Amino acid sequence: MTPQQAQPVSGPSSMNLRGAVDLSSLKRPAQPASDSGRGSNFVMDVDEQGFPQLVQLSAEVPVVVELHAAFSPDSTQLAPVLDKVVQSYGGRLVLARVDVEANPQIAQAFQAQGVPTVIAVLKGQPVPLFQGAVPEQQIRQFLDELIKVAAENGVTGTVGGAGQQGDDDVAEPLPPLHQAAFDAIEAGDYPAAAEAYRKALAESPADAEARTGLAQVELLIRLQGRGAEEIRSAAADAPDDCQAQLDVADLDVSGGHVEDAFNRLIAFIGRNVGDDREAARSRLVELFDIVGATDERVTAARGRLARVLF
Repeated sequence: MTPQQAQPVSGPSSMNLRGAVDLSSLKRPAQPASDSGRGSNFVMDVDEQGFPQLVQLSAEVPVVVELHAAFSPDSTQLAPVLDKVVQSYGGRLVLARVDVEANPQIAQAFQAQGVPTVIAVLKGQPVPLFQGAVPEQQIRQFLDELIKVAAENGVTGTVGGAGQQGDDDVAEPLPPLHQAAFDAIEAGDYPAAAEAYRKALAESPADAEARTGLAQVELLIRLQGRGAEEIRSAAADAPDDCQAQLDVADLDVSGGHVEDAFNRLIAFIGRNVGDDREAARSRLVELFDIVGATDERVTAARGRLARVLF
């Protein structure tokens, strides 16, 4: 990962919720993140272990993720400006600063191509903002638009200072097996989380949250320890290799490229038969569960799949 020239990834007029893996459904309701020692609860340094809490918080307020590195002069230049701008919003959004050298999995999850990269998370879904040392006025334009998009998607909360929460903010406990899954995810033990969700489904086959949670955790397991370049190269070299296409579809969904993943698998299904065709169909249905049955992209893809199959 190398520094890049400042360039917008998604301008204010085109910003939208293009996420996919809504990890917030795997988490218990979060409290505002702890103070990083910088004078407020609005700016914090976050690692891989603490990041899931910020994902959950994104259901209440927009979370701005700043991917930075010590080797990058642009990171050093951007940090105080972004800090100042975020503080000025008074808790309508929060800033999570991530050192990509210490936390490469977070950078990989966002498919970051350089540092600094700034991405928002709304309702567990990524919203690209910009790369590079962007001027303060331009940062404000991005964040103003982010707050508008958040409001359109029902994310209108605020985060106060430490000790300002009341008893009404105490979360209800999760069912035991869901709690076990949550604890396992917090510990980075995805196989244990998957097993907890399987047990929950065995007890209650209609448990939609457990089914979605299991699909999401299994996707994380499949991608764990693998590089995006490796996965994409294998898929490009072998367009008719079922496993290679399944892998890159997983990668696309994890990075928010939902339609790319759906189109890839539907095209593969259309030109194959037998076990490979069924494996691709089955994975596509799993990805539908992850994105959400009510998502318009899922509805459209189901129609295209039906035309291919029948």
